[in-house]
Parts: sequence; C-alpha cells; structure tokens
Amino acid sequence: MRTLRSLLVFSWMVVTVIPTATLLIFAALIFGSDRAWWWFAQPWLSAAITVVRLIGGVDYRVRGLENLPDREAQQRVILCPKHQSTWETFYFPSMTPYPLAYVFKRELLYIPFFGWALACLDMVHIDRSARGEAWDKVARLGTKLMDAGKWVIMFPEGTRTPRGSQEGYKSGAARLALATGACIIPIAVASGRCWPRKSFKFIPGVIDVSIGPALHALPDESAGELIARAEDWIEREMRRIDPDVYEDHEIY
Repeated sequence: MRTLRSLLVFSWMVVTVIPTATLLIFAALIFGSDRAWWWFAQPWLSAAITVVRLIGGVDYRVRGLENLPDREAQQRVILCPKHQSTWETFYFPSMTPYPLAYVFKRELLYIPFFGWALACLDMVHIDRSARGEAWDKVARLGTKLMDAGKWVIMFPEGTRTPRGSQEGYKSGAARLALATGACIIPIAVASGRCWPRKSFKFIPGVIDVSIGPALHALPDESAGELIARAEDWIEREMRRIDPDVYEDHEIY
C-alpha cells in the first residue's frame, strides 16, 4: 500500500508539473514573475503538499507561526530551515504570505519543465564551485529581492541531511543578514521521518515544523557567531521534536 500511495503521488506530480510549468513560463514572460508565482507556482506547491497528505499519508503540524513577521512589519527576512527532504521546499512557499526567493544550486535549472519554470521566477541560482562569485550573486540579488518585498530562504547546511544527522552550517545566510539588516528565522523540520532524502517512498506519519524567534545581529557580531546561534536553536529543537534519532538529545 505504501508503494502504491507513493506511486500515485509522484504520478500526479509528473502529470501536473508539465502543464503548470508551461503556463508559468508564458505567464512570467507576459505578465511578470510575481504574477506567475501567485497564479501557478504557489498553488501547485500548495496542492502538492495536500496530495502528499491525502494520498501519501504524510500530515504535518506547525508551532511558532507567531514568530513570522506580519505584513505591517515590512521587515527583511531570511528563513533558515533544517533540510532533510523535498517536502520543506514545497511547504514553505505554500504557507508564507510573501513570495519566497530560494537560493539554490543552478543544476536544478536543468530539470525539464520544473527547472525551466524556476528559471522564470525571481530566485537566486548559484554555481557552488565558484564560491566568491556565488556570494557576490547572493548579496546582490538577495538585496534586490528583499527590497522588492520578498523573503529569502536558505538552507544553512547547504544540502539535504539524513534524519538524525547534522552537517556544518554555512555562514551565507548570516553574511546576507549582516549585509542587508535582515533577521534570520531558524526553523526545525523533522521531514526525514516521513519523506527520507533520495527516497521515492513516503512513510505515513506527521512531520513536525517548529519556527523559532527572529534572530537579529548583535552589535559587532560576526557572521559565524550569528549562524552559530541559529544552529544552536535549530539543533536543540530538532532533538526536542524528533528525539528518538538523536543519541545526545538529553544533553545537547
């Protein structure tokens, strides 16, 4: 049954992404990226989360929504979630009141239809092998997108990590926060329990998402110190919401 459920979900994604991406590309060319986002990208991602829930048996619960700045705040925001699966890349655009601008590896642009649609949206795609150029691009485009009212989302570990593991946190999000005056929102996501990385099978259950309080740079704080505070909050919270897979959950 689990295999059948997963097959149905991914079949839906493949069948619907082609016409959705095609319409998005034309809409972006004619009406602009923002309208293409709200007309096609955000609804499709929201629908994908619903299909995963109803057919794949993967539900979710969220705490800390009150920590997200409201529209009146007009605050620059960088979301920094734990990254264990594809689920959170679909979920966050479906639930935030602002269009999100992902910072992602440019290889995703080569995925037929899905990647082509990404290329038409206001995102930041980088060549991770050229670190200096990548940072310059993140700083330049990140500032421009936040000036336009968008939130930036960066996965601080840089890649999907196995459930219960921890990779080194990169300082890119903190450097961008220091350069732009943005706050960092740390987010713990236990998605690996239901949609493991590099897996095409769902494990029915509940994904916990915990959104932390905004972190603002302290006077004379370095990027390394700021991202260390985000890391500490995320990893402590991961051990709270998914303690069974962390041997050190009682002492972290």
